[in-house]
Amino acid sequence: MAFSESPQLTDLYQLTMVQSYLDHDMQDQAVFEFFVRSLPDKRNFLMAAGLEQLLDFLTQTKFSQKELDYLANSGFFRDNLIDYLSKFRFTGQVDAMPEGTLFFANEPIVRITAPLPEAQLIETRLINLLQLPTLVATKAARCRLAAKDKLLVDFGLRRAHGSEAGMLAARASYLATFDGTSNVLAGQHYGIPVYGTMAHSYVQAHESETQAFRHFAASQPDNLVLLVDTYDTFRGTERVIELAEALKAEGVTIKALRLDSGDLGDEAVRVRELLDQHGHQEIGIFASSSVDEYLLMQMHYEQSPITGYGIGTHLTTSEDAPYLNCAYKLEEYAGIARRKRSHGKATRPGSKQVFRHYDKDGKIAYDELCIASEEPESGQPLLETVMQNGQRLKVPESLDIIRHRVKEQIQTLPADLAHLTRKEEFELRISPALQKLTDETNKQFNF
Repeated sequence: MAFSESPQLTDLYQLTMVQSYLDHDMQDQAVFEFFVRSLPDKRNFLMAAGLEQLLDFLTQTKFSQKELDYLANSGFFRDNLIDYLSKFRFTGQVDAMPEGTLFFANEPIVRITAPLPEAQLIETRLINLLQLPTLVATKAARCRLAAKDKLLVDFGLRRAHGSEAGMLAARASYLATFDGTSNVLAGQHYGIPVYGTMAHSYVQAHESETQAFRHFAASQPDNLVLLVDTYDTFRGTERVIELAEALKAEGVTIKALRLDSGDLGDEAVRVRELLDQHGHQEIGIFASSSVDEYLLMQMHYEQSPITGYGIGTHLTTSEDAPYLNCAYKLEEYAGIARRKRSHGKATRPGSKQVFRHYDKDGKIAYDELCIASEEPESGQPLLETVMQNGQRLKVPESLDIIRHRVKEQIQTLPADLAHLTRKEEFELRISPALQKLTDETNKQFNF
């Protein structure tokens, strides 16, 4: 069994709580909600991602005999827990915002309704599967806002925090409208277009840059992007220009030159001038090296001639916001609303729904947090039921459908929320019914 499929990929306290639930016959229906308490600095929105991987996990997860034996011999657990885990399958309901949906602080993104031990046991992996894709999709959406229609490619696999992170990041960036990835396995597994050029080591392995360029052209005539800054960017560009006419006679066209060092903006301008002076307007410029949305904003403002970007470390690690202040909390048990009242970490009780309201121009005006059973006169409900009785209700959405949703969602962002460097406030209204439930829950659990 792969580690990623095992429910034993969890924190010990999840299992110790389940042991106690079983000991005291606490197996009634529970409602847990996953949400983000506060948005990271410079983030005015987040983009939901990772639901597909979560649903896969919930439909496949089970304990192996080897895992059960380990737990039985750990000294923490009794036979009743081991027997329960030997039969464990997720049998609950999942309500969630579709992937690609924009959301804000204190809004439930995923709601789990299941017997208490089940809902508790999946917490760690649920957070683990939703946090990184949401971070990367949000980062990618910000890059797209900054870059407009430039080519954007995920280059982050080598700097990802493990192989699973590299795969999740490739998918999350693509659904957020990146054009492709360098990750070949992600290309095969998810159907994402793959992009790649050459490394400096390839050039260094040859006796000359010209020889390296010729060899690569012979091997990759339909994918010819040449890295020109191994030694001297402008001499490398001149060598490409010298080679271009000979290649054209052979029916080979150079797609672009790649820059991977120095001041990308200044070097791109000089390279563009050299190419244009020699009549090679058809050759683009592809840039990498510490690219993020802030550099993309600068390049757009300066009207840089760069036509595409490879974005690696800053994207895959969500470098300026590497984690979410997120939580998965019990909101109802045995038909009774519950809430956490800790200072700075209080929650709203009960099973909830988010309704989105738009202004006359189709831009997001505000969201309203309601009890799930409410039916307001206006507003679009954001959570939908995607799993019942442990079974999916429909086939997985294609990435093309999610990408289309993302484009529609981005169009609904008002200008202040689309700002990438200034934090703006967003209005989340609380329905009167939810406020009443909050007050009643406070009185009921007035310890």
